[in-house]
Amino acid sequence: MSVKQEKTENQNELKLTFTVEAAKFEESIMKVFKQSAKYFSIPGFRKGKAPYKMVERYYGANIFYEDAFNDLVPSIYDEEIKNNKIDVVSKPNIDIVQMEKGKDLIFTAIVSTRPEVKLGKYKGIEVKKVEYKVTDEDVEHELNHRAEHNARMVSVEDRPAKDQDIVTIDFEGFVDDVPFEGGKAEGQQLTIGSKTFIPGFEEQLIGMKIDEEKDINVTFPKDYYSKDLAGKDARFHIKLHEIKEKELPKIDDEFAKDVSEFDTLAEFKKSIKDKMTEENEHRAKHEIEDSAVETVCKNTKIDIPEGMIELEVDNMVDNVSQRLQYQGMKLDQYLKMVGKTETEMRKEFRADAEKNVKTSLVLGQIVKDEKIEADQKYVKEKMEEMAKQYNRKLEEVEKNEQLKEYLEESSKTEAAVKLILDNAKMVK
Repeated sequence: MSVKQEKTENQNELKLTFTVEAAKFEESIMKVFKQSAKYFSIPGFRKGKAPYKMVERYYGANIFYEDAFNDLVPSIYDEEIKNNKIDVVSKPNIDIVQMEKGKDLIFTAIVSTRPEVKLGKYKGIEVKKVEYKVTDEDVEHELNHRAEHNARMVSVEDRPAKDQDIVTIDFEGFVDDVPFEGGKAEGQQLTIGSKTFIPGFEEQLIGMKIDEEKDINVTFPKDYYSKDLAGKDARFHIKLHEIKEKELPKIDDEFAKDVSEFDTLAEFKKSIKDKMTEENEHRAKHEIEDSAVETVCKNTKIDIPEGMIELEVDNMVDNVSQRLQYQGMKLDQYLKMVGKTETEMRKEFRADAEKNVKTSLVLGQIVKDEKIEADQKYVKEKMEEMAKQYNRKLEEVEKNEQLKEYLEESSKTEAAVKLILDNAKMVK
């Protein structure tokens, strides 16, 4: 087994040529054959019982090459990268040079390596002070929101529908007098003015009475997710069944007792103000940190490899996909719904991906230059939190080396941000 390293014409890029002994490749072929033998049917043999030579003769010598390559290469690649201490920051672009039985397996992998980070000024930078005050209006707004949340729905029978009413309707939509898929529903509940339906739909329900039927006309937005309907005129036949309105509770001491652990409205207001103040302090802290790090990044020169940005975009797409899975939706379904392709999504992510990569490289270089060590107390506290959160023993969590490494890196990064702020000049 040998690996040859060559620099390409691109900065921070290496071409690695791997040569794997023929015998090792042969071992992998036989391993794959044994794993898949049961699927092969050869005349004269029971299914799965044909010897390798017969399978090879019947299906061709290269029948197992691809699977053998995929079985063998990942571990070889990872091991050699580690042994040669190559700081790879991208997915490898692999190309097969030679793959034949009885001959050495030869393949190349072009990889991006960690770029040089030329830090600029990161101590003594000017950072604009951020402060958010909680006003009486803010507290009143939150109180009204709580009242809305605790409102009663009261049936209305003596007047027509008006803005903000909750109505129950049946509807059927037509384009050119032809019903379209997804355009029909019965017993649909809708808050007039919520803007959850097509523009112009909800406003035309105002004035309708219980059991009244009528047609309304709307135009689908040009950017509507269904391309078959985008920009088209439609008619909806509506029947209104029920009208309800919100009855808000009176905001007083009794209200405070009902919705909180406090006995008086004054105490409840104070708790709301305290919580909002704490949230505003966190918000201001994060904005100041982001601003400081952004300034340091602007002062830093880095030639970021394209592969490194692409890898971050991959991670961002994967995160979206995982969040969608929790909601019971696949990525391709979501993209179809919003009328985008994955290529368009990746293009939108690129700017943030480049920013994330640069931030990570800059803070990592500060950690290195300032010889910042991980705060083991922070790591232990985070592990204790996770053990409690997931109802697991602390000893089990502590055995997760990958988690520990992640928490140590997080600790160092936070320390680097703190160092920048501790040495910054706060200005108004």
